[in-house]
Amino acid sequence: MGRKNRTRQRAQPNRDGRPEGKRNRDDAGWGAGYSEIIKENKLFEHYYTELKIVPEGEFEEFMEAMREPLPATIRITGYKSHAKEILHTLKEKYFKEVQDLEVDGQKIEAPQPLSWYPDELAWHTNLSRKILRKSPLLEKFHQFLVSETESGNISRQEAVSMIPPLLMKIEPQHKILDMCAAPGSKTAQLIEMLHSDMDIPFPEGFVIANDVDNKRCYLLVHQAKRLNSPCIMVVNHDASSIPRLHFDQDGKKDILFYDRILCDVPCSGDGTMRKNIDVWKKWTTSNSIHLHGLQIRIAVRGVEQLAVGGRMVYSTCSLNPIEDEAVIAALLEKSEGALELADASADLPGLKYMPGITSWKVMTKEGQWFSDWSEVPTSRHTQIRPTMFPPTDPEKLANMKLERCMRILPHHQNTGGFFVAVLVKKAPMPWNRRHPKLQMGESLADVPPADGSSADAPVEAVEGETPAEGNPSLHIDMKCSVCSSPPPPKKMKLFGFKEDPFVFLTEDDPIFPPIQAFYDLSPDFPKLNVLTRTREGKKRNLYMVSKELRNVLLNNSERMKVINTGVKVWSRNNDGEQFGCAFRLAQEGIYTLCPYIRARIINISVEDVKVLLTQENPFLSKLGDDAHTQAKKLEMGSIVLRYLPDPQDLDAPQCPIDLCGWRGKTSIRAFVSRNEWFFRQF
Repeated sequence: MGRKNRTRQRAQPNRDGRPEGKRNRDDAGWGAGYSEIIKENKLFEHYYTELKIVPEGEFEEFMEAMREPLPATIRITGYKSHAKEILHTLKEKYFKEVQDLEVDGQKIEAPQPLSWYPDELAWHTNLSRKILRKSPLLEKFHQFLVSETESGNISRQEAVSMIPPLLMKIEPQHKILDMCAAPGSKTAQLIEMLHSDMDIPFPEGFVIANDVDNKRCYLLVHQAKRLNSPCIMVVNHDASSIPRLHFDQDGKKDILFYDRILCDVPCSGDGTMRKNIDVWKKWTTSNSIHLHGLQIRIAVRGVEQLAVGGRMVYSTCSLNPIEDEAVIAALLEKSEGALELADASADLPGLKYMPGITSWKVMTKEGQWFSDWSEVPTSRHTQIRPTMFPPTDPEKLANMKLERCMRILPHHQNTGGFFVAVLVKKAPMPWNRRHPKLQMGESLADVPPADGSSADAPVEAVEGETPAEGNPSLHIDMKCSVCSSPPPPKKMKLFGFKEDPFVFLTEDDPIFPPIQAFYDLSPDFPKLNVLTRTREGKKRNLYMVSKELRNVLLNNSERMKVINTGVKVWSRNNDGEQFGCAFRLAQEGIYTLCPYIRARIINISVEDVKVLLTQENPFLSKLGDDAHTQAKKLEMGSIVLRYLPDPQDLDAPQCPIDLCGWRGKTSIRAFVSRNEWFFRQF
């Protein structure tokens, strides 16, 4: 990118204070840029030397690492068997080629797996753009990485950004909230974990991915769509006041609590200096001071919506304790024992990190230090808050176990800087002790207080509400000496583009009989999970969501702004009407639909796959005898082309592949992009 373009992109900051259009911490850069910026900031060095977050004797090494370009890191995406096949291709066809390569007399270091990432599904390399351009073989490797990224088979994601989802311990039945999700690399990890068993088309759990920035929500949609999951919903809200959702349970309305929450908050980003070079000249302690309050509000809103027994992972790409341990300490203090820090030290073997610190100070941008709230002059009380300091009571501080927080330093494993903490909810938050069940047709206003007091009395709020919703007396005063509760909720604003409606079909919709007959859908096909994006006129595309997401959508249409949900399963094809069905299968939803389809399936061999993927519209006679015989028995129209692996043929792909296709009069074709990973198997 030229300097002219860079300057134009810097004009509009995004939610992290970084220029719009610039890569953020979820993207791994391929080598250094911005070489004209001097990588020095004396205030930064002074601040972190004083805080002692780096072990004694390692500060120079720490600073040296901060000045070095960040290694490129890639994560292999997709569900289990497909991800393993992509890994096999990478290792056997590409990594081997560059293993013994020399450029200008210098041996190229082959990509290496991240030691702490499970199943070798994440790799890093020090190859810079300059080196990539010097070798045709490396250029070929680079082009492969670019095309695989575009098709969604790999994600260029910073190594430390991969950590939070791994610490969440996702299971297929979990209801998950990603509070500040864009651009979506971590969200993609969450979806992959939800679908750990590919034989289950509709896991009981789901991911609701939220972002405050309407434009960034569409980046999120782009990332999520690559995984073709019926269990993801993208919403657009301020995370600090994200609405409480309702759902039907056993015929009654109940409040939705999440089993897992990812709280990756906006931050000053000084852990990203190796990649976001602008941070060197812009860094000041005031960035952290300004963000601290927002980070607490988002985190509090998260733990309010967390189920008892659930886990919330709090993370930042900042090394500053004001954004890290101070926020965790404030949460723990507010919780009065309802939250505890989990010990995640054994969860990622091979990951090097520093334990959280228990002592820190606050410094102004002018370099003035404060060790305690009592030292802060009244004139600064609106900027510097009491929650920015460590607890003064030694027993309370010890009970918090802040050392269970994890700070990743760049020089330990050649990464960016990062902070992560895992919180487990043991009980409702103290202002959320009353938790009424909502009866059908009943609102929270209709439910009498649990203690029998008057509805007008200052009672504790309902679990899942902010204190302001349940108790007006708990509104925060920013000038008070202790910030003991969250601020009043903001009124929801439905800003940005107006989205098309989400309209669920009924079981007796006339659209179903021809589809059911043509594809011989099994009786347990969940018709109620099918939706369209139009209320009037012909339905062009049909989408599917899981039963649980349908429940959420139907009960919260006025409460939340949904940007996108559902996976496309059928597209209207008017030519198909003459063959008995106006809807052809969509590749995006093939793995969601296939468990229910009992007709229109052709089993194909490796040789058939090669023909279908390398020839435009091959004649039926080009297929092997078995596939040819099956195809001749079918009428014209949409089909499923199914490849099942042969365990004896280890050179062939070892995962099942379902392709959407079309059986023509004399020919056959597969509807699949040439960027799909299985093209590279043949």
